Amino acid sequence: MRTTVGIIGGGPAGLLLARLLHLAGIDCVVLESRTREYVEHRQRAGMLEQGTVDTLRAAGAAGRLDAEGLVHQGIELRFAGERHHLDFPVLTGGRTVTIYAQTEIVKDLVALQLAEGPPLLFEARALAVEKPESDAPVVRFLHEGREQTLTCDWIAGCDGFHGISRGAFPAGASRTYAHDYPYSWLGILADVAPSCEELIYARGERGFALHSMRSPAVSRLYLQVPNGTDPEDWPDERIWDELAARFAIDAEWTLARGPITAKSVTPMRSHVHEPMRHGRLLLAGDAAHIVPPTGAKGLNLAVSDISLLARALTDVHRTGSTQLINKYSELCLSRVWQATRFSYEMTRMLHAQPNGDAFESRMQLARLRRITASRHAAAELAANYTGLPLAV
Repeated sequence: MRTTVGIIGGGPAGLLLARLLHLAGIDCVVLESRTREYVEHRQRAGMLEQGTVDTLRAAGAAGRLDAEGLVHQGIELRFAGERHHLDFPVLTGGRTVTIYAQTEIVKDLVALQLAEGPPLLFEARALAVEKPESDAPVVRFLHEGREQTLTCDWIAGCDGFHGISRGAFPAGASRTYAHDYPYSWLGILADVAPSCEELIYARGERGFALHSMRSPAVSRLYLQVPNGTDPEDWPDERIWDELAARFAIDAEWTLARGPITAKSVTPMRSHVHEPMRHGRLLLAGDAAHIVPPTGAKGLNLAVSDISLLARALTDVHRTGSTQLINKYSELCLSRVWQATRFSYEMTRMLHAQPNGDAFESRMQLARLRRITASRHAAAELAANYTGLPLAV
């Protein structure tokens, strides 16, 4: 099999790249190791930066997003029994964020791909990337019970943190920067209308809590828990009681409860792989970087990577210019590190430290006081949250 761009991974990054390349007239093949049903139902992020929404619209993949997405004008910070609203349009000159589940983005992109796009192969497990330094790199993959090869001009590694693409970089050709956090998130989906109009970030001595949503009828909530927590140790009533305690304020407010339909525990880590290119192999999304979900940057970083990668490959295809693709890793990493910094600072500011450090606790409160009292400090948070531009 031969194509211009071989895409390993059929998540949002790989599917969006395939869509943008298709619109640019560039042929590609997407290899996804899982089934369509699995890909379309795995729970992931749901908060979209303004730039992510704009990219999906430009790709012709925002019909349902525009009809069903929940536009948010800001977030609410809760601490010391108080509530403080940050107005993003006022602080950023009009930028907003949108709630629309990653599962729905994947469904939209899969439907477009199967209807009018290049080949999308499910249950096609990539086994190896060969000759990435050559002009004709190869992906070996297993599909329908037999091993096959895909020869490409370029390979896009969009196969996530546990995929094979990052491992195809030879020893000594890359470096990894990582930080593991001493706590995790217990996340739930619940069939109950959200108790808030916008996301609530709550900091307290009992630990962090986040109230989000997936739709007007489905709530998504998180609790800070110790690493290694088994979700089965948290029966539904205990979860709701703890959420209510962490969201409590010195005012009239009630957390609505309902049937919990899913529970999971997510470890918190930061991980950056440099560079994001080796020869004709280019990494994007979680294959190159992971951030804790506190700043809602994971999916949005993947989209910004893909937006730049699609432009770079289009330049090569149409004009032969390699100027942008040669700067791909450098340009992406400048934004990745800013998002990593922001996510790290948000995480440290809002989570109770397991060692009970009183000094750290006072520093958290001082930072929150500064953000809620200073327009300048609030504007800096809002600019990062709604999405920094690519440094192009």
